[in-house]
Amino acid sequence: MLKITRAQGADFSLLLITFIWGFTFVVVKWAIADLPPFPFLAIRFFLAFISLLPFLWLQRAYISKKNVLKGMAVGVFLASGYIWQTIGLQYTSVSNTGFITGLSVVIVPALVTLTTKKIPRPSLMLGILSALAGLALLSLGDHFQFNKGDIMVLICAVSFALHIYLVGRFAPDTNATVLASFQILTVSILSGIFSVILPQPPLHFTANVWIGLLVTAIPATSLAFFVQSKMQQFTTSTHTAIIFSMEPVFAGLSAYFLADEVLTLKGLFGAGLVLAGMLIAEFSGSD
Repeated sequence: MLKITRAQGADFSLLLITFIWGFTFVVVKWAIADLPPFPFLAIRFFLAFISLLPFLWLQRAYISKKNVLKGMAVGVFLASGYIWQTIGLQYTSVSNTGFITGLSVVIVPALVTLTTKKIPRPSLMLGILSALAGLALLSLGDHFQFNKGDIMVLICAVSFALHIYLVGRFAPDTNATVLASFQILTVSILSGIFSVILPQPPLHFTANVWIGLLVTAIPATSLAFFVQSKMQQFTTSTHTAIIFSMEPVFAGLSAYFLADEVLTLKGLFGAGLVLAGMLIAEFSGSD
């Protein structure tokens, strides 16, 4: 009988939330056509925080200044990722955004190496490079043209990488409900601030908006970030980053099944390389 280790169980749980994130891409795209991204994020993360309040009450013994600050610190980088990605999209292409955001798969192990002075084993490096090559094939066209929007999205990638890294640092000794709740609240507050200080088009709360909010608030936000906060106790930040590189693969599948978008041969090959990278990392050990 095949025995699944705790680390493998954690990685599988992270893959499930990556699947959820990928398959909500189309729903979010429909929603933000009617409600601008920053108000959408503010409401989405606020609803997610509200949904966690009963569980936060049950775990109130773990609410301390130290743990709240950890959650807020993680939330700042998560919010930074979303905010810079949203602004950068106004100045660069979706394909550039997808690839540059995926660079967190390289940035996370670089952060781990800098802090631990330990180079990832060759098999893990192979998994990282395979995932990166796959992301390039999935995201980029024949020509990659660098512009100012790409710099903004690069800040986004660094922010998401720092988010993954810090969750990995804080998760082992921080209650998962507290860590998830306060990072989610932080994103809601910061998104709300940007909604106020940046010019916004008229807000239209259509059926697509409410569906998007309901679909993303709990499964793609409160549940997802709770699972990440819990499961990164048992797996490494590098493994998490490689698993999260599957998000554009699942996004592509959702676009194919829900929005009738075409899956090209190059895209399918790229998806295969990302999957191969994840599997190589999964069976290369926990370094």
